[in-house]
Amino acid sequence: MGEMTTTRKAVVLLSGGLDSATCLAWARAQGFTCHTLAVDYGQRHRIELDAARRVSAELGAADHRVVTVDLRAIGGSALTAAIAVPKDRSETEIGQGIPVTYVPARNTVFLALALGYAETLASADLVAGMNALDYSGYPDCRPEFVRAFESLARVGTRAGVGGAEYRLHTPLMTLDKAGVIRLGVSLGVDYRLTHSCYDPAPDGAACGGCDACQLRRRGFLAAGLPDPTRYALPARSAR
Repeated sequence: MGEMTTTRKAVVLLSGGLDSATCLAWARAQGFTCHTLAVDYGQRHRIELDAARRVSAELGAADHRVVTVDLRAIGGSALTAAIAVPKDRSETEIGQGIPVTYVPARNTVFLALALGYAETLASADLVAGMNALDYSGYPDCRPEFVRAFESLARVGTRAGVGGAEYRLHTPLMTLDKAGVIRLGVSLGVDYRLTHSCYDPAPDGAACGGCDACQLRRRGFLAAGLPDPTRYALPARSAR
């Protein structure tokens, strides 16, 4: 792809969470002009959409867009249907199987939207926060999925057919949560602006018990850094 310059545009998928905020900071540090994209997909709350907007502005994105796709119409997930969000699972439990917080085809849909947006910007670079370590068992966060999507982009778009070498950058793929946090801190990310919880309290406080909260808490602890998150419940003993 050659050397990155400040004239290169990238579309960054931004959920408002810790990982995607770190990805945006990484892309900016690589010299990309960043266009952030959040998806209102019918998730359990809108707090993360507000967080995405804040993070985009704070980290200097060129612009921020929100696309609406109603994934509640198909359901099948604790994030898009009347299914309880698992709480207080052990680290071993979190690392096994695919949890009910997996949203069918979510990353495929999100990346398709990002790809379409990138094509309108004449950009061949997408950035997303997939992670093969702290990924909670989601199949669409693995390197195999990323490579397959790149191949799809190159054969399924006008730009790709014309020779554009689409690249899906996943700078967090091999980092554990502590490594992600250390990277973000080194790039100036203010994690107070981010939101990770699957099931926050009405006032926006993180629940403290869902998988996302537990991974976030453990990440800050392992990184040796204070966790700025406001939790509704105090931390429980690690299991």
